[in-house]
Amino acid sequence: MNVRLNLATKPLESHRRFLVGAGLLAVLAGIVFLALGWHVYSNLRAQEALRHKEQENNRRAALLQARRRELDEFFARPENAKLKERANFVNGIIDERSFDWTQMFMDLEKIMPVGVHVVSIQPQLVKGHMFVRLTVAATTDESKIKFLHAMENSAAFSNVELLSVHNAQNSADQALELNAIYARS
Repeated sequence: MNVRLNLATKPLESHRRFLVGAGLLAVLAGIVFLALGWHVYSNLRAQEALRHKEQENNRRAALLQARRRELDEFFARPENAKLKERANFVNGIIDERSFDWTQMFMDLEKIMPVGVHVVSIQPQLVKGHMFVRLTVAATTDESKIKFLHAMENSAAFSNVELLSVHNAQNSADQALELNAIYARS
């Protein structure tokens, strides 16, 4: 006959749950550790690439600044400065000569209302913009106002500034004197 008796002074305890839980926790910790390690590694590589790119940009900027200094020194020489002044003078003359009078008169004709006629035109090239001083004579106040509105709404003329209104010489018309910037089309 078999009798089942436990004669041990301490009962047998199973630590299997603890060992399985600790093992799973260790595996999860290892996976998290590897993921964080990979993240740190890729971050360091990106920073290294950024540092290399920044160093290359700094090197190119230093080369460009050195080239700029060389060019500034070259153009600061008296003989080159005189040549630059002459080139600017010649370019200004060419710009003034290339002023398209026909196009300006066509643009004026498009906006000129009935009862208004041009008395004088004085174009002047200043810093690449063609400033035009116009003196026009108008028979009525209504035609003056229409002309001013047409000038202000024109695509060819901008920054219209009325300088004076006075009676025209040798007629009963009123003369308007105004400045405008003519933009070549």
